[in-house]
Amino acid sequence: MGDTGLPPVPIPNESTSIRSLTALPPVPAPHRNTRKLASRGRGKRRAVEEAPVDDSAETETDEGKRKPCRPRSWTWDHFTKDETSNPQYPRAKCNWCGASYACDTHKNGTSNMKNHLLSQCKKFPKEALDPTQKILCFQDVVKDDRKGIGSSLSAVSFDVDRCRQALARMIIVDELPFSHLEGEGFRYYTSCLQPKFPIPGRLTVARDCWKLYLNEKVKLKSVFSQPNQNVCLTTDCWSSVQNLNYLCLTAHYIDANWKLQKRILNFCTIKNHKGETIGRKIERCLLSWGISRVFSITVDNASSNDVALSYLKNRMEDWNSHPLRGEFLQVRCCAHILNLVVNDGLREMHESILKIRNAVRHVRASPGRSERFKTMIKEARILEKGTVHLDVPTRWNSTFLILESALKFQKAFKHLGERDSEYAMMAGGIPRSEDWENAKHFVKFLKIFYEVTNKVSGSTFVTSSQHFNDFCKILSTLKHWMGSLDTILSSMAKKMKSKYDKYWGNIKNTNMMIFIAVVLDPRYKLQLIKWSFEKLYEKEDAEFLTSKVKETLFRVFDSYRLFGDNYQRSSRQDPPEISTQELEAHETSFAMEFEKEMQFNESANKNEVELYLMEALEKSGVQFDILNWWKVNSTKFPILGLIARDVLAMPVSTVASESAFSTGGRVLNNYRSSLTPMTAEALICTQNWLRNSPKLVLEELIEELEKLELGMVKFLLIIFFILI
Repeated sequence: MGDTGLPPVPIPNESTSIRSLTALPPVPAPHRNTRKLASRGRGKRRAVEEAPVDDSAETETDEGKRKPCRPRSWTWDHFTKDETSNPQYPRAKCNWCGASYACDTHKNGTSNMKNHLLSQCKKFPKEALDPTQKILCFQDVVKDDRKGIGSSLSAVSFDVDRCRQALARMIIVDELPFSHLEGEGFRYYTSCLQPKFPIPGRLTVARDCWKLYLNEKVKLKSVFSQPNQNVCLTTDCWSSVQNLNYLCLTAHYIDANWKLQKRILNFCTIKNHKGETIGRKIERCLLSWGISRVFSITVDNASSNDVALSYLKNRMEDWNSHPLRGEFLQVRCCAHILNLVVNDGLREMHESILKIRNAVRHVRASPGRSERFKTMIKEARILEKGTVHLDVPTRWNSTFLILESALKFQKAFKHLGERDSEYAMMAGGIPRSEDWENAKHFVKFLKIFYEVTNKVSGSTFVTSSQHFNDFCKILSTLKHWMGSLDTILSSMAKKMKSKYDKYWGNIKNTNMMIFIAVVLDPRYKLQLIKWSFEKLYEKEDAEFLTSKVKETLFRVFDSYRLFGDNYQRSSRQDPPEISTQELEAHETSFAMEFEKEMQFNESANKNEVELYLMEALEKSGVQFDILNWWKVNSTKFPILGLIARDVLAMPVSTVASESAFSTGGRVLNNYRSSLTPMTAEALICTQNWLRNSPKLVLEELIEELEKLELGMVKFLLIIFFILI
């Protein structure tokens, strides 16, 4: 990620280009074993003459038929040809001790020079050994993406190409600029680590990064080309510091090992944010990847996305080979809906929240005020580590965080008001006891929305099966607080409920796959759907909704079953011809095969869904893994297993695509704004494909850093007293 974006330029072979400039043209010489080679080659020539000739193949030039030259031996790095020797009997001198050896290419080779360096030359340094010689050492090996890194003993050798690939990977994964390789510190460190490695320039490493992007893209394409591999998509738009509009398209899918995967497919420019433009861009991206089995697309609530999804539905009727063919394609982002719901409740900010926000801003305004506040914390004997958090006005969840952190230091704010006149005379007034009581109610109320937002925003675990629980939890909470005697909370709950009804009020218009995901959770099945509807709705509405969910499940099951039968029928080859004797031999088992096939068809047509619903519910626990359960039971319920792979991979928020904009902002910052869109896409996508774990955000580690800082201060004080 340097100062200049580069197009995909083929990487030249540096060793070949240098050799072509320095070496003379090869002169053919007679071989001393010409007869033996000719006799050995007769069989090969005869085989070539008998081989069929492809007339459509292009004729090659004489240079194209020549065999490639063998790479130059490493011993020539320590020997120099003696120009004074007889050209018919060339010799070479050792650069270290001056010993002379015959070096004719056909008669002598380089074995004698290699033996001299390894055993006879006393001045030859040990660090310049044969690079092809393998050495036993401990190498870091990733055992598990979530368990960290282990080490194992293995034999390794120095490989320039492998080192360049690792260097390109480091540049991409760690978001380093291409010019990082030209730094003095990096070059000195590399020279100490491996003096034999020639450090490439930024143009070369840019080409290596592009080559790595193309290789990883081919691997990912092969995954999408596998049979029964469907994808769920999320998409969002973003504007960079270059004033360019970018569209991020992310694929979510469950692989053959029942592991949830997330891959950024495209991070490309787009002309504008109009619906038809977005739809056309997504269509081109999918066609370039060869993806023709799309289950769902999760978008936010912008009106342009409705137009884009309408365009894609019409286009997918021709090329979408998914069993449902986009019937339940659009999924609305739950995180955006929650944001709209809570913002309506907090629009008229309460006076107590404003006072606490001003108090927090006051103590965090300067280092002196922060130190004074820490002194008040010690005097109040508060054992809580860390300090208060600042909020972000555009994020409602920061309001919850600022109130939650401020309540922990309520006594410290009280002491500060008694001793600091500047704080006591703050504009708007300081928080009083009634303000802190109101804050406790607000925190209790907002905590539910905060927890739900964190759940639906996950991208490394299944969210579709848990969304219905959060959906019901929010609705019951709003109904409870609407009847509260606290007028402030009651008014806030009513405003949120009106916004809630705008998007989720008519449950009949909700994407039915949200409820199917709950049914496919063996801990809940249809029982949770029925029980929740009876708690939240009237009896007639609850019965209607329950029957609609069950009817949709059977209809989806029939679509998958028919699609599987048609696929098997089209891929089935014509049976081989059977002789009369073979027919008589199989006559007795023919009826048995018929009975087995009928039993299988009967089970597939009628009983697979019913058998699943009739089984007892699984016990819910912290260690329960729904994907592992389906991995074990997919052989028992094969068609339901295919449905589960699609439904459980469906994300209920667009946070996965929005998180890519954080990386995009770091890649396309003010200092690297000259990167071309093509280079930026290659860097961002490859980073997502190569990373084993998501990158940590510094904001999430503030408390840990403060704990570390406090520990270092205590350690230095102990050392100081010991020295005294």
